[in-house]
Amino acid sequence: MANPLCIQLINPNTSLAMTDVMAQTARSVAAPETQILAVCPEEGAPSIEGHFDEAIATLGVLQQIKAGRDAGVGGHIIACFGDPGLLAARELAHAPVLGIAEAAMHLATMVATRFSIVTTLPRTLTIARHLLHQYGFERHCAALHAIDLPVLSLEDGSGLAQQKVREQCIAAKKSDGSGAIVLGCGGMADLAQELTLELNIPVIDGVSAAVKMVESLASLRLTTSKHGDLDYPLEKPLSGRFAGLNLREHYV
Repeated sequence: MANPLCIQLINPNTSLAMTDVMAQTARSVAAPETQILAVCPEEGAPSIEGHFDEAIATLGVLQQIKAGRDAGVGGHIIACFGDPGLLAARELAHAPVLGIAEAAMHLATMVATRFSIVTTLPRTLTIARHLLHQYGFERHCAALHAIDLPVLSLEDGSGLAQQKVREQCIAAKKSDGSGAIVLGCGGMADLAQELTLELNIPVIDGVSAAVKMVESLASLRLTTSKHGDLDYPLEKPLSGRFAGLNLREHYV
């Protein structure tokens, strides 16, 4: 009998509470035999809300990717809507690596011709636009919206951020002509199913989308290609905090 699939869910920020929210969502949609290993770095940024934060988070992502690879996981998910370090992680990994923005955007195009994105701070809208261009979904995205609250407001217990997400989703449905809405933050993962029922259109969170995509890739026995630019990193003497990330014996 084949070993059960273990998916490593990496929260690139250091928030344990947000890691737990995403882990619960991932487990709620995963197949019964799929195991979810939810992790986050011990050091770094408590939330990721800009290019600087993403740069800091990338080292923690790569360290977790290597740890997951050494543990033999069957897939990795980078659970931040900026998909920080995604291509570098694919170089380091053998198993599939998915970013939640990439996964959510792909699924949105499968259930609607146009989608809207609802995220946290306005400054992160530029990052989302860059990803839309990189993934080839610019013409599929009708509009981007921000609730103008920081990421950590999703876990402060007030419910204000959740209410603003709901209001923005309702407004997006009315104004954008979109058939689906993508939630632009991993901390919103637990809102998607309720909003889908209320708005009567698909509201997609990237955590759930990525879990099901990793399961599909695993069932098809598809792994990260090592032909071309996603081949393992070249051997070179990395030093300091980076030592051990690029050891050839871990790749064979």
